[in-house]
Amino acid sequence: MRGIDPSNSTLAPVGLTRVRQAYQDMASLAEMAVFNIFSSARLVVYVADMYRYWPMCNQEQEELWQGTYPPRTIIEVDRLNDDDIVEVEGTSYMGVSEKTHR
Repeated sequence: MRGIDPSNSTLAPVGLTRVRQAYQDMASLAEMAVFNIFSSARLVVYVADMYRYWPMCNQEQEELWQGTYPPRTIIEVDRLNDDDIVEVEGTSYMGVSEKTHR
């Protein structure tokens, strides 16, 4: 998922705001499909600048999963669509709730 602001369907401001929105968009999509973030089995995160955005991705993951987060691969790419800075891809599985995850 990309960091798209749902109020106006445009990319959120560059930086932590966009990184946070990308993770929130992924969580919202999972919930619409009757999953939640605790159903995530694996994440792949694509960033346009590893040095700049890797710490922001770590921060957002820790806030969302509160320290118990799924395995993640983070890959620096030359370019993302619309010159975006981050894209989060998640794989979820059914049968796990927040209570059973903790």
